[in-house]
Amino acid sequence: MVAAMDYLAMGGFEAACRVDGLEAGHRAGRLHGHSYLARLRTSGADLALPFPGGETGLLDERLKAALQPLDYRLLNELLANPTDENLARWIRDRLALSGPLTVGVRSTADQGVDLDRDDHAHIWRSFRFEAAHRLPNVPEGHPCGRMHGHGFEVILHADQSVRGAAMGLDYEQLQHHWQPLHERLHHHCLNDIEGLANPTSEMLCGWIWRQLKPRLPELSWVTVYETHSAGCHYDGEHYRIWKELRFESALRLARAPADDSRAGLFGHSYVLRLHLTAPLDQVLGWTVDYGDVKRLFRPVYDRLDHHLLNELPGLADADSASVLHWVRTEMADRLAPLDRIDLFERPGTGASLHWGETGPALPL
Repeated sequence: MVAAMDYLAMGGFEAACRVDGLEAGHRAGRLHGHSYLARLRTSGADLALPFPGGETGLLDERLKAALQPLDYRLLNELLANPTDENLARWIRDRLALSGPLTVGVRSTADQGVDLDRDDHAHIWRSFRFEAAHRLPNVPEGHPCGRMHGHGFEVILHADQSVRGAAMGLDYEQLQHHWQPLHERLHHHCLNDIEGLANPTSEMLCGWIWRQLKPRLPELSWVTVYETHSAGCHYDGEHYRIWKELRFESALRLARAPADDSRAGLFGHSYVLRLHLTAPLDQVLGWTVDYGDVKRLFRPVYDRLDHHLLNELPGLADADSASVLHWVRTEMADRLAPLDRIDLFERPGTGASLHWGETGPALPL
């Protein structure tokens, strides 16, 4: 299947704001401030660069330039109503990128919006609960068969066409709908809750979806983080899981100009996310065991971690896009459900290779 490559960048700014048009007493109507993060995803079709690997640096520069007027400002002096959606539009219009583009604004650690060129908004808010569980149907000796616990993170996603409106679904509405479920899940054993006798990430996603969708028609995805590095998405029909790994590598950008520092040796602490789409195993209650993903990826991981990427056989260049294509080739016969790989050189900045759906956004 033909794969598409996107490039990713992220930057931050500090600003104060006051949001108009909310119900009386809404806390966002008062003057307040945020440590904002802005994210962008683009195909890079209009990034004319003389060498592979310069894409992320250029995107970082353009995003930094677009955000500079916002830093340490009262946003109402620049935008009539600085909602996250309007901020995303403002940033999008100043990026000087003509290809496919999504701009995200994350106003707090647990909420944000991603907006594309057609004003389609992906709104999300994350929640946390602490609970115990065990998986009763796993093979004997599997660690998840023992009673244990997690600090679970849940993200509720809503996709809407906002068509120039100042904002879509209010984050507080997501909080309102989540609160009754929090009371049922927090400080409980999931196995004791009706419908969660086999509480895998996938089954928990489905359970939350069924509880909320009738009351929240805008709901488009439910995400469950079982650990900080693994989780599942569910959209009412498809299950998608991801497993995150980190590796430390050296590289040089072989085709960078001689006077560019990236032509010499340097390195990154990489974050890599493997995304997989597969049918649900009706007995085990999962699509693919997270442990199996890690085990199957291990031979490739060992070739990446604490190595010079330029010396890997079959890797012509060590830029992120080339590394992603190399990983896909190496994993083609090992992990058939794999359909997307993200690689971050530094927080929020990197590339994404996908030959399935791009899927919902994940906070960084």
